Amino acid sequence: MKSNPTKKSALTIFLSKPVNFYYMLLGTTLALTFIGLVMVFSASSIHSLGTKGNTYGIVLRQALAICAALPLGFLASRITLKQWQMLAKKALIISILLLGAVQIIGRSSGGNKNWISLGFIDVQPSEFAKFLMILWAAYMLASRERAGIVQTNVLMLIAPGFALAMALIYAGNDLGTVSVFASILAGLLWVSGVPMRLFTLVTTLGFAGIAALIVTSPNRAQRLLVVLHPFAEGDYKNAGWQPAHSLLGLASGGLFGVGLGASRQKWGNLPEAHTDFIFSVIGEELGLFGTLSVVILFAALIFSIFKISMRTHDPLVRYASAGIGCWITIQVILNMGSALSLLPVVGVTLPFLSYGGSSLLALYCAVGFVLGAARRDPRIYEEIKRSKFPWLA
Repeated sequence: MKSNPTKKSALTIFLSKPVNFYYMLLGTTLALTFIGLVMVFSASSIHSLGTKGNTYGIVLRQALAICAALPLGFLASRITLKQWQMLAKKALIISILLLGAVQIIGRSSGGNKNWISLGFIDVQPSEFAKFLMILWAAYMLASRERAGIVQTNVLMLIAPGFALAMALIYAGNDLGTVSVFASILAGLLWVSGVPMRLFTLVTTLGFAGIAALIVTSPNRAQRLLVVLHPFAEGDYKNAGWQPAHSLLGLASGGLFGVGLGASRQKWGNLPEAHTDFIFSVIGEELGLFGTLSVVILFAALIFSIFKISMRTHDPLVRYASAGIGCWITIQVILNMGSALSLLPVVGVTLPFLSYGGSSLLALYCAVGFVLGAARRDPRIYEEIKRSKFPWLA
C-alpha cells in the first residue's frame, strides 16, 4: 500500500504554525524550571542538611528565585522595542561596571572570584552580563545593518567589548564563564555573516587562546588530562573524582533510574550535585528516560528561539534572539559534556535546572525578550488572540 505523498505528518503541521514556536518556548521554559526545582531539592537535600541544618534550605532559595524570575520574565516580554534599544545602547557600560565591581568588592567561591555579597543574598553579575552583552552586540550589529554599512569590520565592532568583559571575568579566575562569552561572540559573528575564512581564523585563535590558558594552569591541565580516563590510578582521587562519580551516577541509573530522591552519589561523593552536576543526578534517579527528556526539552527550547529569531524583521531583535540561543546552547553543551566526561569540568550551570538565582533571573529576562519578539510578530499575535489563551497576547 503506497503512502499519500501529499499527506503531512502531525509534526509538519505543528511546525507550520508560527504560534507554536511561542507555545514551545513558553512550555519548555516552564517545564525545565519545574524539573529543575524538583531535582535541586533532591540533589541538594544532603548538602543542605550538612550546611544549613535542614533539607529544605537550598530548595527554598531556588523557589524564591523562581518567584522573582516569573514576574521578571513576564515584564521582559512586555517591554517595548524602543525601551530595549535604550537599554542595549548602554548595556556594555553596565556590564563593565558590574564585572569591575566584582574585582573590587566581590568574594571568591570555589577558587573563582565572581560573586558580590549583598548580605541576605549573593549575586553573580557575570550571569546578567551575558544577556547585557548580547543586547549591546545586537544593537551594534543592528545599527550597522540599518545604516547599510555592510563593509564594516564586524569583528572590530563587537570583539573589543567582549574582550574587555572576558578579561574582567578571567581576572576572577573563571575560565568557564569566559568560554561561554567567547562562544556567544563566535555565534554572533556567525549570524552576522562574517566571511567563513575570517570566522575560521577567529574561532581557531579563540580555541588556541583557551587551550593556552588551560595548559599553563596545572589544575586546569590536570582536569583536561583526566577527561578520557577519570578512573585511572593516581587521578581518581584527585582531578578525576568529579567526572568519575558523575559517570558512576549516570551509569547506575539504567533505563528508568533508581528512583527520585534515591541517588547515592549525592551523599558526599559528587561535589556540586545541585549545580554543576545536576544532570548526573537526573541520570541516576530518572535514568535514560529522564536525561533524554531533558535533552529533548532543551532541543525544543533552542529550536523555538532560533525559529522566532528568523521570523523577526527588526535586526536588533534578530541578533539578540540568536545570541540568546547561542548562550543557552553552549552552556548546555559545556555542562552535559562535563557530566559525561567528554569535556573537562568547566564549572558552568545547566540552564533552568541547576541551583542559582542569578542564572535563573538572567535566563528569564532573556526568554522574556524572545517571547516579546514573538508577540510582536503580527501572525503569531493574531493566532494567540484567536486561541483558547487570548490573555497571553
